[in-house]
Amino acid sequence: MTCITVGGESAGRSDVAIDEKAVAALNDRTLGPEHKGLPPAAWGRTVRQFLDSAPRLADFETPVLTVDRSAVAANVALLADWAGAAGVRLAPHGKTTMSPQLWARQLAAGSWGLTFATIWQVQVARSFGVGRVMLANALVDPVGLAWVAAETAQDPAFEFVCWADSVETVAVMDEQLRSAPGAAVIRVIVELGGPHGRTGARTVEQAHAVAAAIGRSERLSLAGVGGYEGALAHDRTPAGLAVVRRYLDEVARLHRELAAAGAYSDGAIVTAGGSAYPDLVVEGLAELADEQGAHGVPTTVVLRSGAYIIHDDGFYAGISPLAAARSERPLRSAMHGWARTVSRPEPELALLDAGKRDLPFDEGLPVPQHLAVPATVSALNDQHAFLRLPGGTAADVPVGTVVRLGLSHPCTAFDKWRLIPVIDDADADDPRVVDLLHTFF
Repeated sequence: MTCITVGGESAGRSDVAIDEKAVAALNDRTLGPEHKGLPPAAWGRTVRQFLDSAPRLADFETPVLTVDRSAVAANVALLADWAGAAGVRLAPHGKTTMSPQLWARQLAAGSWGLTFATIWQVQVARSFGVGRVMLANALVDPVGLAWVAAETAQDPAFEFVCWADSVETVAVMDEQLRSAPGAAVIRVIVELGGPHGRTGARTVEQAHAVAAAIGRSERLSLAGVGGYEGALAHDRTPAGLAVVRRYLDEVARLHRELAAAGAYSDGAIVTAGGSAYPDLVVEGLAELADEQGAHGVPTTVVLRSGAYIIHDDGFYAGISPLAAARSERPLRSAMHGWARTVSRPEPELALLDAGKRDLPFDEGLPVPQHLAVPATVSALNDQHAFLRLPGGTAADVPVGTVVRLGLSHPCTAFDKWRLIPVIDDADADDPRVVDLLHTFF
């Protein structure tokens, strides 16, 4: 296996790797009608052959989702620089894109590792040779646990860590691992949650009990503490920011108490941070970073932001500290939807050929861009978007017009597409298609 090794190693740990040949081999895959939006002229060709024909976006069918090459490059560089300046590591949430081509870019920019939410996603990453993975979730599935034990025994360089938020979770893991092959020890992070949040022990005291249970297991070891602050607030109001800060203070407290009690045997990871509040994570946790162990326990602070690589024109544009309204060097939306007007049944209504099966809608509806008249999308059906044109006439946005749409929430945009064209410039009259991103959902 040929691997790309990248920087971003923590004290005593190997560099992260991704299988260069496996990623490059994606260009040898054959295109067909299962790849939504691609022109029939591409069917039967490999990705490489199709790209050699210098396709343009106008050659594609609508609807189509695109990724802007320059925006991705700028976003990757921006967060790598930002995290480095803050003294924290970056393990981007790979579930955002499930695209090995984008994972390779993030790792090449110095990411410490990659984060995933399910064991199947971890297995996809391993199939592309990713060498350091955090499963930001509990792992109690016996098949998944057996796979991790076998994978770790087979490749001791593979670094895997998962989460646990209860003594019961630890007991199930321990019981399942007794019958698993090999003698590998799985590293586990204690997850601290918060009232009305998602998973996670609800108090520091409960988290201590989880850590103690991990410490008693012969098949588990305590890897650190962490959690997800994004489930506790959904805006940047003073009240929302205060909730997040209080939570991060508790994460820091838990880590300090475990360190003082001698609960760690081999360094610690402190992890938090989606793409909404990375600034607060840095504010509250960056001071814990001490990879040399000068203060007792070698500690790596890991930020797990994932949406930043794509960003958006909706939810994250409104809440990210690195959005245009809050940063001199902002993230840019790298994704757009393109849909065609197929019906003008009323003067103030146009129907587009993109719907819920094509575009995200859970964190806000698509936003029409670059139209000469005021317009909004009021609803999505499975395959239609309702484009409202207040005061419009039949001559506005006539049938056949292609409308560019700003989108909200990359996590639920990428999962609707097996193959996503990468364009050179979303603002060009007829953008060039310079790559095709494969996704694994």
